Amino acid sequence: MTDVHNDMLDDEDFDTILSADIDFSGSLYFEKPFLIRGKVSGEISARGLLVIDEEAVVNANINTSRLVIRGQVKGDVTAAEKVEVTVTGKLIGNVTAPEIFMETGCVFNGLCTMTDKKSAV
Repeated sequence: MTDVHNDMLDDEDFDTILSADIDFSGSLYFEKPFLIRGKVSGEISARGLLVIDEEAVVNANINTSRLVIRGQVKGDVTAAEKVEVTVTGKLIGNVTAPEIFMETGCVFNGLCTMTDKKSAV
């Protein structure tokens, strides 16, 4: 079982929510918990938790501390702590992190590299 307990995250747990009707293109940087429900293309850099919600579509390389993928991500992912791909999640791209958790039924197509926590970006 995962320690993020992504089923129990509420909107109040996030400092910023990118709504489902938003289509963003460019670079995102944030430090506090962030939830994406819309469409994002470009690049994402973060020091906090990033959650890609079930209906979200992200075409971006992602560098963050912790990532939960419930929707679709196309791009390479690097996490300093953990990456989780839930049963509804789809990751097309390489993933690098000390901890990688993929639920049965998720889609993953790429290379998986597990690192030491101290060497993660």
